[in-house]
Amino acid sequence: MSFKLEVIDKIAALMTAAFGMIAALAWNEAIKSLMIDIFGTASGTMGFLIYAIIVTVFAVAAIIMITRTYNKIKTREEVKAK
Repeated sequence: MSFKLEVIDKIAALMTAAFGMIAALAWNEAIKSLMIDIFGTASGTMGFLIYAIIVTVFAVAAIIMITRTYNKIKTREEVKAK
């Protein structure tokens, strides 16, 4: 891969990550607001703690699935290249 193509690839990856971050922040605010509606302001801390735990569990599960899928694809491509 040429240097120019690598730079474009990395810029595209960074831009995708940036839009993902913006979407994540928007969802974060929406879910926090929902937790306040469900648990009320008096127990807001407990609601946010539950929210943080749930989001962490989902994030870990998603990362594991993405990593496994990536490794399978990478292995297939390496076998094809030989």
